[in-house]
Amino acid sequence: MRGIAIFRLIALIMSAQLVAACFGGEDSSNASSTPVTSTPAASAPTLMTQPANVTVTDGQPATFTAVASGSAPLSYQWSKNGSVIAGAAASSYSTTPTTSSDNGSVFSVSVSNAAGTATSDKAVLTVDALAGVAFGHVVIVMEENSNYSSVVGNNSSMPYLKSLIDNYGLATQYYANTHPSIGNYLMLVTGQVLTNDDSETPESFPVSADNIVRELSQNGKTWKAYAEDLPSVGYIGGNTGNYAVRHVPLAYLTDVQDSTATRQGLVPFTQFATDLAGGTLPNFSFVTPNLCNDAHNCAVSTADAWLKTNIAPLLTSSPFKDDGLLIITFDESENDNTHGGGRVAAVFVSPAFSKKGYQSTTLYQHQSTLRLMLKSLGVTSFPGAAATAPGMTEFFSSPSTP
Repeated sequence: MRGIAIFRLIALIMSAQLVAACFGGEDSSNASSTPVTSTPAASAPTLMTQPANVTVTDGQPATFTAVASGSAPLSYQWSKNGSVIAGAAASSYSTTPTTSSDNGSVFSVSVSNAAGTATSDKAVLTVDALAGVAFGHVVIVMEENSNYSSVVGNNSSMPYLKSLIDNYGLATQYYANTHPSIGNYLMLVTGQVLTNDDSETPESFPVSADNIVRELSQNGKTWKAYAEDLPSVGYIGGNTGNYAVRHVPLAYLTDVQDSTATRQGLVPFTQFATDLAGGTLPNFSFVTPNLCNDAHNCAVSTADAWLKTNIAPLLTSSPFKDDGLLIITFDESENDNTHGGGRVAAVFVSPAFSKKGYQSTTLYQHQSTLRLMLKSLGVTSFPGAAATAPGMTEFFSSPSTP
């Protein structure tokens, strides 16, 4: 019996060793057969969408876009005419407001990663300066303190302005620069706000900064400020009656103040009809209704009736009907601070060159209007913020453009 027990013990030990050997072998086999993971080779960039040629009007920015594939991270670098553009390191690149000198510029983008670099095709920028549009006369009429929604679509209160919007051009995203009035008026003639103190007068706040009068004069262009209720020709004093000097920004300019001769450009509005009838309207006219007729102290319906009576004859007069541009805008909104001075109406009227019923969605402010007024008359030097402001030639067609 004892021998049998020993035999069984030996059998159990051998069986246990066999099981251990089997499991040990499996572990060893599994360890040796575990696959080794390798990092896939990086994929070099490939341009899936090439930048396309772009055409913009003078003063508008241009945007170029490319789409690339390849292993991340991808690095982009745009170039203009073969030279790297500092900071242009995204899949899209937008230029600053263009000028005629940018016409024909060539843009490309290089896309890089650890595996290599791909360079795009070249895209050409065309700047359409609408050379066929030649304005000889520009008239701006300033209205006051009204929200965009109170003016545009207000058919019952402003039917005449509505008719101009329907037939000519409207900037639907036009914003004043500041509050209150004076800073907006100064922006329209200097490209700078300069002050927000409405109590300043030409005597207390003479402005020597570069301005529209200086640029016009240096380019042989004539100008006048027609101000309703101005006490006398050449008046550079303060407020009186319904006349508000802060609404006549040309009176603040030292280019106007410094001589008796230049002050003769400040005239009562009654002179406007006389000059229109006599064919002696200057190249540039800044028109300021009085505090009632500009909607400051009276309803917008009063301002609309004044426009119809006093400005409508301009559009059918010679030579304005063939070479004129009329701008009607508001200095600031009533109670909106968006972009500084709130959204306001801005209407652009050219009997010869307007695109009928055109509505722009580009964001504009008063510095763009300053740029347009000068550019329309062939002046290519722009004061202050007007130098880099978006251009507004999108409202007009050349004679060859349908």
